[in-house]
Amino acid sequence: MTTVETPAFIGRKQGNLIGGTWVPAASGETIEVINPANGGSLGTIAAGDAEDVDAAVRAARAAFEGEWSRWTPHERRKLILRVHDVILEHFDELALIETLDMGAPLSRTTGLKEWTSQVLQFYASQTGAGGVAAQPNSLPGDFLTLKYQRPVGVVGGIIPWNGPLIGLWWIFGPALATGCTAVLKPAEDASLSVLRVSELMQEAGVPDGVINVVTGYGRDAGSALAEHHGVDRIAFTGSVGTAQTIVRASAGNLKRLQMELGGKSPDIVFADADLDKAVPGAAMGVFTNSGQVCVAGSRIFVQRPIHDEFVARIGEFTKSVRVGDGLDPATQLGPLISLRQLERVQKYIEIGSGEAELVAGGGRLGGDYANGFYVEPTVFAGAHNEMTIAQEEIFGPVATVIPFDTMEEAITLANTTPYGLAGGLWTENLGTAHKVSQAIDAGTVWVNCYGVLDPAIGFGGTKMSGYGWKGAKEHVESYLYPKAVYMNLN
Repeated sequence: MTTVETPAFIGRKQGNLIGGTWVPAASGETIEVINPANGGSLGTIAAGDAEDVDAAVRAARAAFEGEWSRWTPHERRKLILRVHDVILEHFDELALIETLDMGAPLSRTTGLKEWTSQVLQFYASQTGAGGVAAQPNSLPGDFLTLKYQRPVGVVGGIIPWNGPLIGLWWIFGPALATGCTAVLKPAEDASLSVLRVSELMQEAGVPDGVINVVTGYGRDAGSALAEHHGVDRIAFTGSVGTAQTIVRASAGNLKRLQMELGGKSPDIVFADADLDKAVPGAAMGVFTNSGQVCVAGSRIFVQRPIHDEFVARIGEFTKSVRVGDGLDPATQLGPLISLRQLERVQKYIEIGSGEAELVAGGGRLGGDYANGFYVEPTVFAGAHNEMTIAQEEIFGPVATVIPFDTMEEAITLANTTPYGLAGGLWTENLGTAHKVSQAIDAGTVWVNCYGVLDPAIGFGGTKMSGYGWKGAKEHVESYLYPKAVYMNLN
């Protein structure tokens, strides 16, 4: 087993960041942080609840209405760039904390450095998105009409455990760019990297109260944030069921909402595809981050003339994927986030074994890994689109291969799901690429690749995969509201 020097941050009793001060939960309660690689303890985080959320929201409101409201776009831009420099200076530490906390291999977490640089520089470029413009009008007389874009106020962010080092920037980035303030509730299973980033943002000069972090369980801290009348906007990433609860909770003060939810994404491999690219590309489109990715292309549709060859090749590829401790440089897939998630994935593998043919994987790792939450990447074939494993989001490294005959059939099968987050296809035919990418009901479609993301382009979903956009100017604009001013010049 590989060992590395543990950051000093690990093992501490972590508090909540409220109004620039680190404080324990009002209740004094804590949550133990578990390393998914070995079941060991990484310390504790605060078990925040409604009282902590209320304090954080009040701090965010005070900051929003205070000096922060007078910062110019140029000052906010310089601040984001200072945050950029401090975060990148400490990125090796952040990557290690993320690996220890949620299990992703260091090869993945350290690889986020360039993306983090891109996303922060993008939001720095957006600080002038708000402002004012004179617009012509058709009123009788002499009127000047001005159109402002103003920050919405206090934004509540609720992010999942599968990539907090990514997810936090979808909240903090546009808040800093537009002049909003934020209260972030990370997942109780993976909060440590968020807390360390927040410390570093303080060091970079983010004013007190502009960013606040309350850790805790969703039923306590998350629900309180969704219901709080002092929150103007909620950005949520997670399950459909929780999103529906948040939508109902938001009705009290008609919060603006952004929802990025689950998926059961199709990845279509046509007979003319380059299998040397399509096999590993489609496989890792499911297995990346141990399958704990909302956009995972877990339904792989393969055109019948190449179906058997594809199944044989993806089976061999899957058996070659290295599963292990994320600290090992050779590891490609780390553990699942928790015992609860491991048991969930194992349940689906058991169901799949009764529905389809198990081609590869399916087992839990033992030996040196017995105390961790490891499962082998798994491939099922001989499947059809109505099976449980083809319709329900597993959120683990489980791929289901389904044959098809025609382009029209592939499109129908791809769209026969309540979700619409992402999709992919592999073909050498430009016409096929255009037609199918347009026909798939999803917010993002990849052609001859899978899972790449540019923050300046962004992504989002449709149907039961949510609404709203992450990244690009649409994301920034969702943190602003329009305001018209009519001036009678007579």
